[in-house]
Amino acid sequence: MPSLDWSSKSSHIPIQSSLELDSVIYPNGQGYDTAHRTGFPPDQLILGDNLAVMSALLQEYEGRIDLIYADPPFFTNRRYKARIGRGEDSRKPEQWKLAEGYPDHWSDIEAYLDMLYPRLNLMYRLLSPSGTLYLHLDWHANSYARLLMDEIFGADRLLNEIIWVYHGPSPIRSAFNRKHDSILSYTKSKEYTFNVDDVRQPYDPKTIKTFASSSKAGFGKVPNLERGKVPEDWWYFPVVARLHNERTGYPTQKPEALMERIILASSNEGDIVADFFCGSGTTPAVAAKLGRTYIATDASWRAVHTTRARLIRYNSPPFRMLHEGRTPYPLTHFPTNARPYPFQLSKESIKLSNQAIDSLDYWEVDPAWNEKIFLSSAQALLPLKKGSIPLELDLPVRSDQKTICARSVNLQGEQTQFLLASD
Repeated sequence: MPSLDWSSKSSHIPIQSSLELDSVIYPNGQGYDTAHRTGFPPDQLILGDNLAVMSALLQEYEGRIDLIYADPPFFTNRRYKARIGRGEDSRKPEQWKLAEGYPDHWSDIEAYLDMLYPRLNLMYRLLSPSGTLYLHLDWHANSYARLLMDEIFGADRLLNEIIWVYHGPSPIRSAFNRKHDSILSYTKSKEYTFNVDDVRQPYDPKTIKTFASSSKAGFGKVPNLERGKVPEDWWYFPVVARLHNERTGYPTQKPEALMERIILASSNEGDIVADFFCGSGTTPAVAAKLGRTYIATDASWRAVHTTRARLIRYNSPPFRMLHEGRTPYPLTHFPTNARPYPFQLSKESIKLSNQAIDSLDYWEVDPAWNEKIFLSSAQALLPLKKGSIPLELDLPVRSDQKTICARSVNLQGEQTQFLLASD
């Protein structure tokens, strides 16, 4: 079988790394009251280089992950920005407030493949025997990735090459507009999950009308029109720029409908779904909604914070936040009673003054800080479009309450922790 070789090619053995638990988030307080009885939740959001993170996961998860969706950089040689403004005119990008998103910049294709190849090998090891990997790329590097996937999985394990088509404006005037991505789907073995009835879609009204009007339609073969059809290997979903309710401001965000079809087809309730380039958090958000356990990781703090906020906004089940040991968790500490944002405490709530809230994106509270793991019982988010961030959060009544710990994140992504001694 043909293979792809380059001078620096190396699959790399897993590196020595570990994961450290920083916090547990109970979106809108759900599950916090019973946390001491139920233990920590299985869902994980991890900050760190995914090569190190996947290496750390091998001990517990090798051969156990049922579905992996991989949306790595595309080799576009661009540096993407994240939108952090609210209520801006989408038609006037020159007026947008921006922050660092993520880089997709490489010295050459060999440097890009040096990044991708060992990560695909680790994903293969983490997949369960019946697992499936979906690799999402576009014309820049998908042909190289196809050869790598054939080498790692075997060419006979290609399930589909899915084409995601979309439309929108384009500056191209010297070629046809490039308006599709490729998603390579590979299974680890001949025994794999594919829930055909979960992804059926209605027949086109014209098809239904044709069968209703003629007994000869379909050359004598009459489909089950009520049950619907299995989607073809080309999918049309609008890009997120046209889906106002899904936008997070994070660059290259993928639509939830796309991820929902993948998760429904290739996993079952309770299965483990992983996304090691999680970006804006579409995979964990949809996985949580569909009753799957997720592992989501990204090297960018902006991505991890965006994903956390999205999961809270969707009222997802509780989840853990971890970081790879050599990746510092971004946190500036203030000593007890140092108050960069003045607070007022009562037995039932903690209230933030309106001082400096113009730059505040998020804040949360642990009402019984144990000096080890932050247990977030309540969170406040800046609305995606209009409005101001809530200034008051409820505090659960706890007999052992001694120190209240609060954290905040500003629009630039800077995270601060400060302590307040309770009465």
